[in-house]
Amino acid sequence: IGAAMQNVLRHDRAVTLASLGAVTVLAWAYLVALAGDMGAMPEVAPWMALDAALMFVMWAVMMVGMMLPSAAPMILLYATVSRKQRGRGRVVAPTGAFAAGYLVAWTLFGLAATALQWALEQAALLSPTMVATSAWLGGGLLIAAGAYQWTPLKHACLENCRSPVAFLSRIWRKGAGGAVVMGVHHGAYCVGCCWVLMALLFVGGVMNLLWVAAIAAFVLVEKLSPHGHLVSRASGALLALAGVYVLVAG
Repeated sequence: IGAAMQNVLRHDRAVTLASLGAVTVLAWAYLVALAGDMGAMPEVAPWMALDAALMFVMWAVMMVGMMLPSAAPMILLYATVSRKQRGRGRVVAPTGAFAAGYLVAWTLFGLAATALQWALEQAALLSPTMVATSAWLGGGLLIAAGAYQWTPLKHACLENCRSPVAFLSRIWRKGAGGAVVMGVHHGAYCVGCCWVLMALLFVGGVMNLLWVAAIAAFVLVEKLSPHGHLVSRASGALLALAGVYVLVAG
């Protein structure tokens, strides 16, 4: 029975990984196609309702592509715990409910990012490629991101993102609703950990896919590296220095 259960767990893990990978690939495919379309836009036009909706979809999909890989360890652990609970005859919500809750948190962040982008465009602080046109804005965002990397709030959120076992044991809830709540809770910690880093998209370009990928890769390293907290502090110092340079050079 033990060997059979191990086989089931491995199969369940493979299915979960494949699902996460497929969703991530689809998100990036959408972003690549969208970046090509936006490259043909000559200037920033006033937003209509449809423009706002499409921009929100862009941010929501971008957050899926950027953040889902770093959430994989937590989602895989939930899948493993759920499978074991079902093996004991207990009713447990599917892994998709937990993952959906996680993405709800980042979708709400995407809504806030859409509003911020609209405000910056109204203030003529963004180029047509969604890059900050003001050295004060770009440098200020870099310095703010660097400073935030050193705050207790950042490290409390990062610790929760880096410790899936402790997180699940502390807030485990039953049922599909409980799984969604847990996912939202975990997503909220990840938003608290990374929201200022996401604001740096306005420094390098929201649709600069190399910049988007670089930030996503950094988030992955920060969460999964054994020395994630040191990575966070070191990057904070570098970001602050880069912000000072941008202000002086601008």
